[in-house]
Amino acid sequence: MTDEYKTIATTSEGFYSEKRSKFLAFAHHVETIDEVKELLAGYRKKYYDARHVCYAYMLGAGREDFRANDDGEPSSTAGKPILGQINSNELTDILIVVVRYYGGVNLGTSGLIVAYREAAADAIAHAQVETRQVEEVVTYDFPYVMMNDVMRIVKEMQPRIVSQTYDNTCQIKLAIRQSEVSRLKAKLDKLSFS
Repeated sequence: MTDEYKTIATTSEGFYSEKRSKFLAFAHHVETIDEVKELLAGYRKKYYDARHVCYAYMLGAGREDFRANDDGEPSSTAGKPILGQINSNELTDILIVVVRYYGGVNLGTSGLIVAYREAAADAIAHAQVETRQVEEVVTYDFPYVMMNDVMRIVKEMQPRIVSQTYDNTCQIKLAIRQSEVSRLKAKLDKLSFS
């Protein structure tokens, strides 16, 4: 299992037009279903006069939580092409919404598939794609006299300090790349027994 994944850093937009139909695409970085629902509700409200608000999302570093929605378009002509663009770019933690304004001319199923695919591709093309690491949080309790030893390991391995408390017993929470967790734990455990 890899401990890296690709996502987008910020919101981006895309556009596609075919036979007077307009397809407005919006790509968002999301991490929860609640965020997805909130954004969709916002688009449905903002673009209340649009014929369709179709979308697809992919969540999680393992890319196992996903959904595609055609919102009234013929089956598999909107959500699947959007999801296809997410998959072909190997992205996750992303929601792409494509709002369609009907231009009065039917595009047919192949025309719809192309339109939704191209709109989603344009939104991704305008996005800042970044590679992130899957992190795990390690919690370590230690007496204050071990502070220098613990901080030496932190300096050497460079985990992200999530939180730290200093008292008679100190606690530090460190977020580190998944593949480095066992090495960090081993170094900290070695301190406890030295």
